[in-house]
Amino acid sequence: MFAGAGSPLSDSVDAGGRSGFAFPRRPTLLGMRRLLRRRSKPLTAATRITVEPLPPAWSPEAPDWRSLYPFASRWLLLGRRRLHYIDEHSAGAERTLLFVHGNPTWSFHWRRLIGQFRDEYRCVALDHLGCGLSDLQPRSLRLADHIANLGQLVESLDLRRVTLVAQDWGGAIGLGALLAARTRFERIVLFNAGAFRPWFIPFRIRVCRWPVVGRLAVQGGNAFSRAAQTMTLARRRNLDPAVAAGYLAPYGGWRRRAAVHQFVRDIPLTARHPSWSTLGQIEDELPQLAELPALLVWGEQDWCFTPECLDRFVRAWPAAEVHRLADVGHWVVEDAPDEASARLADFLSRS
Repeated sequence: MFAGAGSPLSDSVDAGGRSGFAFPRRPTLLGMRRLLRRRSKPLTAATRITVEPLPPAWSPEAPDWRSLYPFASRWLLLGRRRLHYIDEHSAGAERTLLFVHGNPTWSFHWRRLIGQFRDEYRCVALDHLGCGLSDLQPRSLRLADHIANLGQLVESLDLRRVTLVAQDWGGAIGLGALLAARTRFERIVLFNAGAFRPWFIPFRIRVCRWPVVGRLAVQGGNAFSRAAQTMTLARRRNLDPAVAAGYLAPYGGWRRRAAVHQFVRDIPLTARHPSWSTLGQIEDELPQLAELPALLVWGEQDWCFTPECLDRFVRAWPAAEVHRLADVGHWVVEDAPDEASARLADFLSRS
C-alpha cells in the first residue's frame, strides 16, 4: 500500500514534498510527454495544506453503499489539490489494471472488477479532479488537463506492464496518457468509449450544454447524473438502490457537480473548441497502437457511444478482439456485469 491513505471525510491532510508540478493551461500530447518526466508524489506527513472539503460518504436517507466500495483511499497532490485513487493488490503483483472512468461516474464504477482481480493484479482506479472523492477542480479543466493528471499518477506510482481499462470519456483520457507514456502499457480494454473528433452529438447531450438551462439542470438539479441511472441501461430497468446511491454520493451539491457539467461542456462541437485538437491528436495516433492486444466490449444499445464508435476503433486496430452485446446499454459493467467480468478475465488469461 502507498502513503496517503486516510478517511475520505477529512477536510485537510498532512502533505509533504510539494511536487512543484503545474501543468500548462492546455497541454498538448507532446507537452504531456515532457511533463511526465517530472513526478508528483503520493502524500506523506510533513506540510499541512488546506483543501476543499470532500463530500459526505453517505446521507441518512440514502441506502448504504459503502460496503460495495471496501477500498482504502489514497491521494496524489497536484498543486494544492488532491487526486483521489485506490490501489488494491496482493504482494508481488507484477501487472497493473488501470481503471479510468468517464462522466458522470467515479471509481465506484469499477468496484466489481477491482474486487475480482485485485488478488492477481495491481488494480489502480482514480477519480478525476472534481469527481468522486477527489478535490474540486482549481478551474474548468479540459481533456488535456485530465490526461496530464492521469499521466502524473502513472508516473508517481511507477506503474508498469499496465492494461488500460476505460469507458466513456475515460477512453480518450486513458489513451491520451498511454500515448504519452507508451512503454508503460501493454494492453487495452475499452467498454463503450470514444477517442475521436465528434461527428454527432445526441440532442439530450446538447440540451445539457445550453448556457443557462443546461447548467441549472446538470449542476443545480443533478439531472445528468440522475438520468444516467436509467439511460445507460438497456437489459435491466434500474440499478439496485445501494448502487444508485453510490453513483450519486459524491455529487450532493452545486459545487460538487461542477465537473459533471464541465465534462459535458468539454465535448467539442467544432475545431474552434480547445479539446478538438486534443481529440484529433489521439485519433490520428490510434493506428500506432494496433500491435497492442486490445479487447473491445460494446453495448450496442448505447445511444451516445454507438456501434459506429466501435467500428472506428476496429478500423484503427484490425486485430482487436471484439464482443458486441446486442441488448446492453452504455454502462456495460452495470447492465451486463457477468459478461463484462468473463470477457475481461478470459482476455487477460490469454494475452
